[in-house]
Amino acid sequence: MKKAVKGAVIAAGTIAMCQIAEAAYFYRRTMQRGEAKTERTIKMAGTDWNQYMPMIQERRDRLQIREHEDVYCQSEDGLELHATYYPGKEGKKLVICFHGYTSEGTKDFNALSDYYFRHDFGLLLVDARAHGLSEGKYIGFGCLDRHDALRWIAWAIRTCGEDVGIMLHGISMGGATVLMTSGLTLPKQVKGIISDCGFTSPKYVFTHVLRTMYHLPAFPLMQISDYVNRRKAGYGMDECNAAREVQKATVPILMIHGSADAFVPCSMCEEIYENCNAPKRKLIVEGAAHAESYYKDTEAYEKAMDELLEETGMK
Repeated sequence: MKKAVKGAVIAAGTIAMCQIAEAAYFYRRTMQRGEAKTERTIKMAGTDWNQYMPMIQERRDRLQIREHEDVYCQSEDGLELHATYYPGKEGKKLVICFHGYTSEGTKDFNALSDYYFRHDFGLLLVDARAHGLSEGKYIGFGCLDRHDALRWIAWAIRTCGEDVGIMLHGISMGGATVLMTSGLTLPKQVKGIISDCGFTSPKYVFTHVLRTMYHLPAFPLMQISDYVNRRKAGYGMDECNAAREVQKATVPILMIHGSADAFVPCSMCEEIYENCNAPKRKLIVEGAAHAESYYKDTEAYEKAMDELLEETGMK
């Protein structure tokens, strides 16, 4: 009997140690700068970008030769944050752009920059904390980045003047960031928000990835990761949830999602949309994978943007 009990204790301890080691491995690969790899993110997202490279390269080249400068602001917790600023034609319309997980400010909006320049917008391409040239060790997944967004909005008002009109546009993690930002008190200069394939919270997008791509249960890995992240990064994995934040939103929001998104399921967009109390629009692009909607149906995407700009008086 004693041997059986001892064996059970040893087995339970071994399982617990394996689970802790597994959670630590997962946490490093997803939450820490330098461990979260762009190549792995692209592979998990599954979007075939090769077919769009001619368009992306052409617009990237045009973007790079435009007048621009590196600009900086400081986060609430003392990090130096970086962005690339492209002045607009009149200087009175600006879009602040937030990129996806493991990307950078100057990568995700090459194609969309063409639309905004045609409409006389300036661009502020933000590097999220722990990305690009911004400081930080732990990725914010929108939960921390929403407060950084307020700092960039304040920078924009100081730089462009009190009469500037501001749009917020985010893709993937950036889409979650702008949705989470919508629940904060925003200055009157913020006229509208566009979220492309944004998720509800890191907890639920990781749960989805674990189950569908790694075929692993979320328990206890997510619970351990939540505990570690609270201690190291200062926030819980579901502490801020876009579906809850949009209940407090007041500015018009356009939500865009691909029906074939396997990385951030389209059901998250539906959940966020249903919870949104602000004026809202929704575009589901049939057959579009993660972050592919603009390329899959450029006409429908730009039409939805046109309608939002008209609604907000920004066109």
